[in-house]
Amino acid sequence: MDEFSNIVIHAVNKIKNAVVKIDILKNKQSKLSPAGSGSGFIFSSDGFIFTNSHVVRGADKILVTLLDGTEAEAFLLGDDPDTDIAVIKIYASGYSTARLGNSEELNIGQLVIAIGNPYGYQHTVTTGVVSALGRTLRTTSGRLVDNVIQSDAALNPGNSGGPMVNAEGEVVGVNTAIIRGAQGLSFAVGINTAKDIAGFLIKDGKVTKAYLGVVMQEITINPRIVNFYGLKHNKGLFVVSIEKGSPAGNSLLREGDIIIGFETSMVSSSNELFKLLTQDKIDKQSTLTVLRNTQKLDINIHPTLHKAA
Repeated sequence: MDEFSNIVIHAVNKIKNAVVKIDILKNKQSKLSPAGSGSGFIFSSDGFIFTNSHVVRGADKILVTLLDGTEAEAFLLGDDPDTDIAVIKIYASGYSTARLGNSEELNIGQLVIAIGNPYGYQHTVTTGVVSALGRTLRTTSGRLVDNVIQSDAALNPGNSGGPMVNAEGEVVGVNTAIIRGAQGLSFAVGINTAKDIAGFLIKDGKVTKAYLGVVMQEITINPRIVNFYGLKHNKGLFVVSIEKGSPAGNSLLREGDIIIGFETSMVSSSNELFKLLTQDKIDKQSTLTVLRNTQKLDINIHPTLHKAA
């Protein structure tokens, strides 16, 4: 067998027993009826499962099917529409847990493998490469999801919530969206973001974070500018667009700026910025450090609590 096939098979064998099918039921005329399906993966021996918020939100009953066909009811611990991440829990046996990787170590062009249940076809495997990193994705509800991985692995309805894994079988992302009508455009929330969110959801059932309202893309900064300002990193967050009426929209931040710092911390990825937007920053003046052309500027901004769309 060829080397590529061996790599994919090896990775799939490591993760497959942790991948689950999720069926959603809702009350209709006092009767539980099927209302959609998706995917998920078990990441804890306690039966904690990652999936998408949009898969389970509003469900009256959640059913999980393991690889061996075992079915168990799942219970929602919490969900965060702003990152499209949810954590549910099952009380069952006969599964293994997924090994979580580090999405910050991903490189453009790297092999990734998606596993899920498109259109109900359980444990479907597709492959692709990382097309871009650090994207901000606008969901169908209008929300902005930061730190998204773009790949060309084929995803279809039902893949949502399933794992994106690397060649070692480590989960590097939670598959979340496709662009209908487009070819080779699929997206996953970085697993580092998902891990941060899980801590909030397991503890409190919700996430309270500060919000800026910026569509960003991680880019490489010109080496001359890096050297001139003595920057520790050669990466920054390019401001693609700014939400009207948002904290960023009410500040002096401009499209085309490159964000390199928040308060006293330098940032080189959207996940680093996300970690700094803690609850204590809500409604308090903060400072963004940006590069604008060849200038380095400090811009005042008042992060707010992101209201539900």
